[in-house]
Amino acid sequence: MEAHALREQGWTISAIARHLGHDRKTVRAYLSGARVPDRRVRREPTVAEPFLEYCRLRLGEDPHLWASTLHDELVGLGFAGSYPSLTAAIRTHGLRPHCEPCQASRGRDAAVITHPPGEETQWDWVELPDPPTAWGLGAHAHLLVGSLAHSGRWRAALAESEDFPHLIEALDRVTRKLGGLTRGWRFDRMATVCSPSSGTVSAAFAQAAKHYGVRVDLCPPRHGNRKGVVEKANHSAAQRWWRTVADDASVAAAERSLDELCVRLDQRTRRRGGEKTTVAALAAAERLRPVPAAAFPAELSVVRTVSAQALVSLRGNRYSVPPGMGGAQVVVRIRLGSDQVRVVTAAGTTVALHRRAPDGAGAVIRDEGHVRALETRVLAAFTDAPRCRGKVRRPVGEAALAEADRLRGEGSGHLAVGTAERVVIDLSTYAALVPAAARATVHGTEQSVNGGGDQ
Repeated sequence: MEAHALREQGWTISAIARHLGHDRKTVRAYLSGARVPDRRVRREPTVAEPFLEYCRLRLGEDPHLWASTLHDELVGLGFAGSYPSLTAAIRTHGLRPHCEPCQASRGRDAAVITHPPGEETQWDWVELPDPPTAWGLGAHAHLLVGSLAHSGRWRAALAESEDFPHLIEALDRVTRKLGGLTRGWRFDRMATVCSPSSGTVSAAFAQAAKHYGVRVDLCPPRHGNRKGVVEKANHSAAQRWWRTVADDASVAAAERSLDELCVRLDQRTRRRGGEKTTVAALAAAERLRPVPAAAFPAELSVVRTVSAQALVSLRGNRYSVPPGMGGAQVVVRIRLGSDQVRVVTAAGTTVALHRRAPDGAGAVIRDEGHVRALETRVLAAFTDAPRCRGKVRRPVGEAALAEADRLRGEGSGHLAVGTAERVVIDLSTYAALVPAAARATVHGTEQSVNGGGDQ
């Protein structure tokens, strides 16, 4: 349009080309009508009409037939076009039919899903790669994201794993951050919520849903687009927050920074009914139900290694255990809704019970009995003697010499172990085993032989 307007004002084609930053041939083609905006001139030969029906039939028989295989067949039938022209024709004419199991949400119409206020919260796990080493989470950190489907407000919580207790704890935390409960929770078919194959909600999660008074809605298999609101929140969490988390940031500090980002994102503008509003205003109008005073009583279990100071770390705090367990693996258990921390050995024996400190407080919780026992053990092993000298002469002692003689079989009558002397031929032992009659017969025979010789 600008090229035509400038031409009407008397501009030359060269001046218009310099002004618009395009080639003169391009400007001339648009002014003459040889080129139309948003309509590209095909440079590849298209599939001739006789071959279109064959392509449609073949792709109807096998929707997954490779275009290269189809091109080979067409060449044998006299097709002179190139492979790119064939693939372009398949896309242009829609020759490849839609396969619902393989492309659940692609190639078909998509309905607009309405989300009334306070109706649905969408949930999803996000695996975040390469967490800071100090977190001790391995290759991935786990983030549970919850989003209000109507307003788009979302909050998230970090977790050590995606098992059932950590899921319940993260659900409770995120729900309180969102400000309340909707009437339903929507999940994909995660194994901690339901059976992925049948879609039956597990008994444990059914109890949790009953505790919070919500219904559980599951996405159909391979239809994750049913929870598109939380999917967009996942993208924002990964790109706007996780990419900037510092290596020296603690778990608590990282989650606080995420909460600050979520509050800023609540000021995003939205339009409802032609009027401009914000995410925060829409979320305030959802009228969420209050969250129960206590979380569902699931029990978290995490494995920890006891330090040399007889301490185990848990979420930014350290708790004492009896001395003598340094380097051992113990299980730290927390029941949601309780303020106690229980330390259990691999055999199931409880060795410590503490009051839980707030996460990330940096507190050291030590039992007085553990302190006294550790001090006693350390003082008992304490010595002020100097270190042993390295350059000294210490010859072999009498006991070691006697043992060496025994091994060599010298002076003790014992045979050396592992030598040929273990195999001994003792004729006296053989004679003791021969019966007395046999010895007499042998002895008499010897006398007769000797007597005959004398005669």
